[in-house]
Amino acid sequence: MSGKPLLIFGSAEIAELAHFYFSHDSGYDIVGFTVDDAYVEADTFCGLPMVPWSEARTRFGPETHACHVALSYMKLNRLRQAKFEQVKAAGYRLPSYICSKSVSWPDLQMGENCFILENQTIQPTVKLGDNVMLWSGNHIGHGTHIGSHTYFASHVVVSGHCRIGERCFFGVNATLRDFLKVGDEAFIAMDASLTKDVEAGSVVLGSPGTVFGPDDPKGRKIRNNYFGLDD
Repeated sequence: MSGKPLLIFGSAEIAELAHFYFSHDSGYDIVGFTVDDAYVEADTFCGLPMVPWSEARTRFGPETHACHVALSYMKLNRLRQAKFEQVKAAGYRLPSYICSKSVSWPDLQMGENCFILENQTIQPTVKLGDNVMLWSGNHIGHGTHIGSHTYFASHVVVSGHCRIGERCFFGVNATLRDFLKVGDEAFIAMDASLTKDVEAGSVVLGSPGTVFGPDDPKGRKIRNNYFGLDD
């Protein structure tokens, strides 16, 4: 083992991808995986130990190991946030990953546990909160701030100086005009075109975007069905 030891929290597709990217493009060595005890289904994952969370601090303690939470956007990123906070409260450092095949600048400000894949264009003076996930091929315009626990699918275009809240979801090929404000837990669907500010909890569909506010029954049904919520 030549790199820094890293434990991954997760046991599904995102965890498998985190294992691949950290293994091939970082200074970390993956030593094992962990999930909450009730979700342990096997002793190994990706050929490495799968450790119940109740045993993680004993076998791979925070004094010597970092931990990366690798979970999907289900529950509109609330689960990812909860597990991020659980791991942080246990004393672990949560490293971020940014692919070497992306473009960014030295002034990029990024929180903990971000997961940023290849072919991004991240322009100057961008700020990312904690636990932000950017899938491949996005454009993040200059001066944009993205709140914690937000998820971007691929090929999203965010123009300059946008302010995006926490726990948002942006689908493939979504587009945002410059200087927009997007509230917390907004769902910007695939191919949506956003030209005006939206409130927290809004749903935006289509191009030009049709906006369903947080109290619109249709919007709430769409959001709850897609993310498995019961709001």
